[in-house]
Amino acid sequence: VQLQASGGGLVQPGGSLRLSCEASGGTFSTYNMGWFRQAPGKEREFVAAIGWGAGRKLYADSVKARFAISRDNTKNTVYLQMNSLKPEDTAVYFCAADRQRARIIVVVDAAEFGSWGQGTQLTVSS
Repeated sequence: VQLQASGGGLVQPGGSLRLSCEASGGTFSTYNMGWFRQAPGKEREFVAAIGWGAGRKLYADSVKARFAISRDNTKNTVYLQMNSLKPEDTAVYFCAADRQRARIIVVVDAAEFGSWGQGTQLTVSS
């Protein structure tokens, strides 16, 4: 599956933004999806993940209660709604698809995701 992320930009602290990731070339509805981010000089880290049936969602502690992951299988798209943004949320955000179709559990290890989007930059600054 090929992934195309979009929606990044410059936001003031406390603001909101929604990232989108559109999939093509595969059966999107059968893959768990995830969002990761990488800040300058830091390793890529898990942000959020959602099960292929959208029933299970996982979040990093740093974004819990501020970010929300969702998906629309009719549009082959996964979203990341980001609220109450902080400067430390500044990073390149990547969407990714689980390397295993219809995995029962939702994983957070980047090594378990086999397809990655190109990344979209989020900058939180006043």
